[in-house]
Amino acid sequence: MNSSVEEQMYSIALTMVPGIGHIGAKHLIDGMSNAVDVFRLRKEIPERIPEVSQRVIEALDCPQAVIRAEQEYEFIRKNRIACLSFHDEAYPSRLRECEDAPVVLFFKGNADLNSLHILNMVGTRNATDYGTQICASFLRDLKAVCPDVLVVSGLAYGIDIHAHREALANELPTVGVLAHGLDRIYPYVHRKTAVDMLEKGGLLTEFLSGTNPDRHNFISRNRIVAGMCDATIVIESAEKGGSLITAELAEGYHRDCFAFPGRMSDEYSKGCNRLIRDNKASLLLSAEDFVQAMGWNMQTTLSEKVSVQRSLFIELSEEEQKIVAILEKLGNLQINSLVVEADIPVNKMTALLFELEMKGVIRVLAGGMYQLLN
Repeated sequence: MNSSVEEQMYSIALTMVPGIGHIGAKHLIDGMSNAVDVFRLRKEIPERIPEVSQRVIEALDCPQAVIRAEQEYEFIRKNRIACLSFHDEAYPSRLRECEDAPVVLFFKGNADLNSLHILNMVGTRNATDYGTQICASFLRDLKAVCPDVLVVSGLAYGIDIHAHREALANELPTVGVLAHGLDRIYPYVHRKTAVDMLEKGGLLTEFLSGTNPDRHNFISRNRIVAGMCDATIVIESAEKGGSLITAELAEGYHRDCFAFPGRMSDEYSKGCNRLIRDNKASLLLSAEDFVQAMGWNMQTTLSEKVSVQRSLFIELSEEEQKIVAILEKLGNLQINSLVVEADIPVNKMTALLFELEMKGVIRVLAGGMYQLLN
């Protein structure tokens, strides 16, 4: 068994140890360097990570978790599912910055989960004609102004499934984040769309095969939807609902949030109107407004980036110089730390870091750390 397979398998096992959550699991992996050593060298944990309790160390003596992980790995191998452990290069880098990000993700499809531009579209399961028309017109126009965007949603009834279908209709990659394992599709009536998404996009989950789509899993699913994207767009929502939870999570992750307004008398516009009123979401009217607000229309072409990178004297914007100065002073940092230090929104920070990488000023290390090059 090669080392990467072992790491993936023991990462899966770690998610199954009772009493160890996402944050605790990542703390153990960071302290012991990898998931394999968390199990195999657990007796050394008190020396390497003194703050870990004896209860946690005893819980790691859990052979049934390893056995279940071996079974799951066989399932994903047979079904050609990618297992993305926390420090894998293909793991969604934006999600990695969230404290409660999953230790392991399972992905089937061909989308780049680290695309330069990623948004999610969420809303009520009781979508009206108004909401479905917004999905259609917004993604049609977005394709024209930002053709490389990845569209994320939850494959649920209503706005979610319309977002996926309209993305496919406009040849935009789209990823569905599931509240269950990849051995099923829920709801089953969305199976054809899910299969189509495997050709241009994919299906993503943190849950093992055999996991039912229980109510609490949808809330867990929502944090992945919010965390892996630059922005959340709420199309329609009642005063309470899962899409509002996604919006709140996005705000907590320092992501941008937008909402389409509606008439005050419309039941499924009340949630959006309230988000806008409370300054928890920016009012959104068009794809052009969205792209401009995100700063995505400021990107240069690849040939321009290459020519800049090869230039002897690299010109940096004021914000790029600010990022360089922070890295010079504090050393390697992850994006969330840079966002705080530079006081730059995460979506703009993502674009700035991409520019600096293309200019040969910085590079990305394992674990999502950004390093200044000499």
